[in-house]
Amino acid sequence: MRDAVIVSAVRTAVGKAPKGMLRATRPDDLAAVAIKGALERVPGLDKKEVEDVIIGCAMPEGEQGMNVARIAALRAGMPIESSAMTINRYCASGLQAIALAAERIRGGGAEAIVAGGTESMSFIPFGGNKISINPWLQQNYPDSYLSMGLTAERVARHYGISREQADEFALASHTKALAAQAAEPACGRGEGNHDAGVGNVPEDAAPPLTFSLDEMGARRCRVKRIGEILRFACHQSFAKFHDAHRV
Repeated sequence: MRDAVIVSAVRTAVGKAPKGMLRATRPDDLAAVAIKGALERVPGLDKKEVEDVIIGCAMPEGEQGMNVARIAALRAGMPIESSAMTINRYCASGLQAIALAAERIRGGGAEAIVAGGTESMSFIPFGGNKISINPWLQQNYPDSYLSMGLTAERVARHYGISREQADEFALASHTKALAAQAAEPACGRGEGNHDAGVGNVPEDAAPPLTFSLDEMGARRCRVKRIGEILRFACHQSFAKFHDAHRV
């Protein structure tokens, strides 16, 4: 079995919902910006060589419905010969899209695939525009509609993952985030762009929106300060936090 490699990775800026600068920018347009930006970084790859576009979306309806992967691909200037599909695994949708692409390539089913995720909670609220749970499941298996937080805490108890182990994992995540932030100037396309991000996001009837930081920049700075404290306090600081979901 051959290897699958990531040759280009980008993302757009992250905006606040529902009052951020990107609140009127459609999620299919945001995805198109990322697709186009990722392909621009691989000049030796012809768009026609991309056999599929796989996009994950947790709430695929409205402006991010109608097979949003296909819409975003066409919006990005992909040829009509490149197929596209939208997949849904809720919060893991984007990661699942990348995993599916890697599996296809490793199995010899494709040579080049664009994969990622798109979501706008400004356009589509959590749960979608019309929440309609299944009556039978509501009566017989209501836990099927548990939130991700409650599910995570149940999984931790089931597999015996201690609070200390979870805190250590969270600390490692913060440490990686700090390292990534420190390396931003080397990987971004413009000054201060995060995670090799695409800085310019077009908005209808207006000049492109140029971001040097996410709109949650202030919050990220706070996270950074917390992270620096945690480097010394380790999970002793985490231990002061209450469980977010468990009653």
